[in-house]
Amino acid sequence: MTITENKVVLIHYTLKDNSGETLDSSEGKEPLAYIQGIGNIIVGLEEALLGKIVGDKVNTTIAPEKGYGVRNEENIHKVPLAGFQADGDEKLVEGMQVRVETNEGISIADVSKIEGDEVTLDLNHPLAGETLHFNVEIVDIREATKEELEHGHAHGPGGHHHH
Repeated sequence: MTITENKVVLIHYTLKDNSGETLDSSEGKEPLAYIQGIGNIIVGLEEALLGKIVGDKVNTTIAPEKGYGVRNEENIHKVPLAGFQADGDEKLVEGMQVRVETNEGISIADVSKIEGDEVTLDLNHPLAGETLHFNVEIVDIREATKEELEHGHAHGPGGHHHH
């Protein structure tokens, strides 16, 4: 069976950045299960895996445009520090991640800078602007069930409930 639209694919993967540092890997864990062609994974990886079969090993380099996007200055916001003091005792420090409400719902932002009474929040994906290097091994391919397609993610081993 080959990887085509709406197939559930199980992969083992290692993701590295341009400097060769490992950012993420399924090594030692369950393989990742995703449904091809519906945006479960970044588009560059879907394109690289299309038409592959079980046992194939794929090494692919993905530009930011087909990965997590380019960094967008509009995703960087300065907000008053005062708005964050209500969060119990946790002190806001640079580099931590906070949940913020946006028009699109709850989003995760990086606190990139704290200056005086102003906080700079970065809503870009942490991997925005990064060229991604994936090593992927295809472990299994099967038809997605009707339920999986309705829910928009794979069920069972490696599926949605592990995240």
